[in-house]
Amino acid sequence: MANKSILVVGGGISGITAAVEAAEVGYEVFLVEKNAYLGGKVSQINEYFPKLCPPNCGLEINFQRIRKNSKIRVLTLAEVEGISGQEGNFDVTVKLNPRYTTDGCTGCGKCAEVCPVERADAFNFGLNKTKAAYLPQPFAFPMKYVIDNTACTGASCGKCAEVCEVKAVDLGMTAKTMNLNVGAVIWATGWDSYPVEKLANYGSGTVTNAISNIMMERLASLTGPTSGKIVRPSDNKEPQNIAFVQCAGSRDESHQKACSSVCCMATLKHISYVKKQYPDAKVTIYYMDIRAMGKHEDFYNKIKEYDITMIKGKPSEIKEDAETKDVIVLAENQITQEITELKYDLVVLATGMAPATAAAQVPAAVGYDVDGFVLSGSVPGIYAAGCVAKPGDVASSVQGATAAVIKAIQSTVRG
Repeated sequence: MANKSILVVGGGISGITAAVEAAEVGYEVFLVEKNAYLGGKVSQINEYFPKLCPPNCGLEINFQRIRKNSKIRVLTLAEVEGISGQEGNFDVTVKLNPRYTTDGCTGCGKCAEVCPVERADAFNFGLNKTKAAYLPQPFAFPMKYVIDNTACTGASCGKCAEVCEVKAVDLGMTAKTMNLNVGAVIWATGWDSYPVEKLANYGSGTVTNAISNIMMERLASLTGPTSGKIVRPSDNKEPQNIAFVQCAGSRDESHQKACSSVCCMATLKHISYVKKQYPDAKVTIYYMDIRAMGKHEDFYNKIKEYDITMIKGKPSEIKEDAETKDVIVLAENQITQEITELKYDLVVLATGMAPATAAAQVPAAVGYDVDGFVLSGSVPGIYAAGCVAKPGDVASSVQGATAAVIKAIQSTVRG
């Protein structure tokens, strides 16, 4: 008899798509997400290209599909620790980390109001702080508060528990383990920005005003750390001279070979963000080539109408002016053969998509390519979906997730 249950690991757009598609054709789905909320990187994006619309409307539609489908069980703050068995019959061990609030949490926020401790906001990449009792993000699903036990002083304070009218705060929560039996596994843990710390010639993350492209998304977002105002992290100054550096850690034999496919378009989008706020700002792009294929060519041509300086060449070094915190970029312009050393208020690094499996592999004997992307189907019954399989935009990730569901269903039948 077919095991009509599927484990989906990763609650970003790929995992959400896989979960709802599988559940809506009758499969029981366990959706496991390590963070305290669903949405993944898409929830951190300000706008999609090329239409420049916000992603939250699309996410909310999928959240409604989850809410209405009793076949989907969402497990946040959860990690898959082990997978054994075979296609059609996998035994899975899942660790459930404590939220320190119960399902009775109404999201009122009173716990955060009285909390005396602050912590860096991971959702905004540490660009601001929240209380130790916090809502993971403004459109969080589930809409429940979390208490960061690495910052919270625990029962010695207890103010959050005292003020909670529905008694939803439980500072004594501990991690638990649960076992699942499923017919197939879809691994959709997504991507991380290639670590700037590995880019020694770009300052290894010590250049304060050299930020990643995903950090730029948060700065431009109305729900971000600056309420949508693009400013320098060092002094909140409005930047008037900004550089964008392409292929920061990608298309590079020393780092990540793969082209992330979306970075060029992301940079063009970021230029539109800048020009809307600062029409007179000077913008420079350091590039190897601009990859805006198919329908995106029109968007590229539109952005080129702005007054943009294009320097064909990959910077050899990025460093910081110790006094002003300005960013100094050294590069060779391959067209003019000139060596340039230019100074900017802010530099945005187009850090590539590194698969999450480069840091946290699947707890099964699956195969990987040279950059850590999962080779889907290397273990029958375990399939990769989205940017853990290959770099791509939201549309291609959704398509890949649907394809993974079809393969997973076939696995449950064969098993």
